Amino acid sequence: MGTACGGPLEGSNGPLAVLILGPTGSGKTALSLALGERFGGEIVSCDSVAVYRGMDLGTAKPTTEERARLPHHLIDIAEPDAPFTAGEYSRAARAALREIAGRGRLPIVTGGTGLYLRALTDGLFAGPARQTELRTRLERSRRRHGEGWLHRILRRLDPASAERIHANDAPKLIRAIEVCLAERKPLSHVLGDKALARDPLTGFRLLRIGLNPPRPALYARLNRRAEAMFAAGLIEETRGLLARYGPVKALDSLGYRQAMAALAGSSTVEQAVAAAQQGHRNYAKRQLTWFRREPEAHWIESFGDAAETLRAASELVDAGLRARLNG
Repeated sequence: MGTACGGPLEGSNGPLAVLILGPTGSGKTALSLALGERFGGEIVSCDSVAVYRGMDLGTAKPTTEERARLPHHLIDIAEPDAPFTAGEYSRAARAALREIAGRGRLPIVTGGTGLYLRALTDGLFAGPARQTELRTRLERSRRRHGEGWLHRILRRLDPASAERIHANDAPKLIRAIEVCLAERKPLSHVLGDKALARDPLTGFRLLRIGLNPPRPALYARLNRRAEAMFAAGLIEETRGLLARYGPVKALDSLGYRQAMAALAGSSTVEQAVAAAQQGHRNYAKRQLTWFRREPEAHWIESFGDAAETLRAASELVDAGLRARLNG
């Protein structure tokens, strides 16, 4: 196992907050629980699907038993038919961090949604308001023309943004097109405008711990987890959600999308499982690419439930806590 350590903690004063980064299936939940129990912590989820009630199997939420071990925040706080934006997450997560630290506990942020994490730490740019009618037209157009259509539109409007946004990431593509049209200039130019200042998190010293287990072992674990989700009743859970909420956007997330295809008869269960496995592997690659851009991260080349990972991470947290006392 190797640990690539970043520089000093981000932020010069204030209480410590631990951010556990890494791809899906890397053991972030296990590590966060172990660190929380060792250092008196509470967990702040950073997952854009775990916020929704009833979406349990496809999100790999902490189990009821795991949640009983430590307080968890920002899980099951919204209905699947009420979109929970990155801005809403940022406000709620910052409030949770302040509350946890105010009680003398250690906030531990864990989850794989990079945009949520960036919104929490860096804030969001002051872009134009959401345009419901435009978004509806773009979504309808995507369904009619297929995956890749929105990416081609963005490539004409803003090649630089199209280069960094995945061709199948419909929410980010729609937002980028929306900004381009509203601002009458590329999103990449808008993001570079100093007048549209972000609102970074202040008052905390941030310790980023990244998990990067060996890729073959990670993929094998993801394959097993996708199989287990379907075996545990993901299709049945999806059927219930569909009956209650209809085909809401939340059901287009990984795992549920493949279960929907099986329900619609456009794929067999076996094909749905295989597609979910491939989807999780692709998502893990994108997450690693995203998280590698996080500043001052300490990367551990193993799973979060490995003993050597807990030792290395504990040393980092202990040093961060002592730095505050010595300061």
